[in-house]
Amino acid sequence: MTPSSDEHQSATKYRRARSALVVGGGVAGLVAARDLAIAGLRVTLVESRPQFGGAVGSHMVADLVLDSGAESFATRTDDVADLIKELGLTGRVCAPNQAGSWVYLADGARPGERSGVLGIPGDLDREGLRETLGKYGMWRAKLDLKRPARVGVKAKTVGELVRARMGAAVVEKLVAPFTLGVHSLHPDELDVDTVAPGLRKALQECGSLTAAAASLRQATPAGQNVASLSGGMNVLAEALVRDLTTRGVKLVTGYDVLALDRDPRRSGWMVVQRQPDTGDKTAIARGELLVMAADGSSAIRLLSGVDRDFAQLQPDPSPKVALATLVVDRPELDAAPRGTGVLVAPDAKDVRAKAMTHASAKWQWVRDALPAGRHVVRLSYGRGGEKDNQVSPELALTDEQLVTLAMRDASTLLGVRLRPQDLVDADVVRWEQALSRPSPGHRDRVVRLREDVAKLPAAVAVGAWLAGTGLAAVVKDTRREVAELLEREAASPATDDHP
Repeated sequence: MTPSSDEHQSATKYRRARSALVVGGGVAGLVAARDLAIAGLRVTLVESRPQFGGAVGSHMVADLVLDSGAESFATRTDDVADLIKELGLTGRVCAPNQAGSWVYLADGARPGERSGVLGIPGDLDREGLRETLGKYGMWRAKLDLKRPARVGVKAKTVGELVRARMGAAVVEKLVAPFTLGVHSLHPDELDVDTVAPGLRKALQECGSLTAAAASLRQATPAGQNVASLSGGMNVLAEALVRDLTTRGVKLVTGYDVLALDRDPRRSGWMVVQRQPDTGDKTAIARGELLVMAADGSSAIRLLSGVDRDFAQLQPDPSPKVALATLVVDRPELDAAPRGTGVLVAPDAKDVRAKAMTHASAKWQWVRDALPAGRHVVRLSYGRGGEKDNQVSPELALTDEQLVTLAMRDASTLLGVRLRPQDLVDADVVRWEQALSRPSPGHRDRVVRLREDVAKLPAAVAVGAWLAGTGLAAVVKDTRREVAELLEREAASPATDDHP
């Protein structure tokens, strides 16, 4: 691949450093490695797992390649769309079915909220909302329109803000199903500025939380909240790896980093891995610039070896999640009885999943890949925020047990009984470090950590645990941090001891 003129200009601008080391091969690491390579550096990327992409991965179920993690990207910014364009994938961008999702409450399933953001309604007069919230809940929600804009503006969590403006019914019946499904956390545990940037400012400008939610919704390009790629978001990870290979980036999998340190012989960084098949021998990777793109706990462990003060910045434990994908032959599902999926309220005792996606109803490319009457549904398990960091009991089940539970939950959520003979194939994927945990004070901790990282020579830290959940947040944050690293390097005094 021949670099563009813009890439040549970028490479010319940053010539001081000659090499870079990226630790972690998720999307943040892949994007960082690409921007460093475009800037003209020799890049080495090390990843502990056998494959790259992190939570943007794939698995095969019933001979169909499906996403094993992230299935879409938020379109509130152009960051992911720009990356997709650079990789030549714009023609594969696809929008979801506009039927929308449902919410499953203690008293049954109802169409979900589509007029606002995070489940916060942007229209209190929409049909069915009174039935969902109840008479008192509806009255309490409409108080938001009469209260001064200053009410709730100092709230630290999403739950605190919504409860102050609209009451508990909106929190538990609309917002909690959304945040538990997307972030695996209750609204009371989510930092409002991290998961809903601009919401408090919009509240002050619009005068009500209802109007603020509506304004943020309207700001979404083309009226879409999310989009994906034909073939799944795993196509993005594969394209990044191909691009890096073309650019000569050294890609190393199975590299479980034991230690990070400054190179005593050269100007730069090095990581050390003990080779499992060679006893005491070690493998060392080096780079003048460092991008720490590992998960939060691994990043802090490695950075603490350089400066013990980093140990005080250990992030909150990431919510653990299990995804059970079912492929079933059930023509009754052709009508998409619950739209594109269902978000589950925390007080719905007869369902243990926190969310379900009807993938073959949501994405046309999945529908087209299946024979008539066959469907793909994916159920998510594992709500964060349990006391004493206890794991959700569903996650202790074996894969076979979880598939059995998923069949039962899917029957309830879809309103169509799935029989054992309907199951064509199934797979369970478990994630332990895929989600960030943006609890109150998260932004302040991120600022402090990055201030400390900035004190290290030629280093930055990136990833979902810092940027927040979602490809849009990760891509934007990573590219900004790498650009700033390169700018600092260009402005630093020249040295003659490059590796």
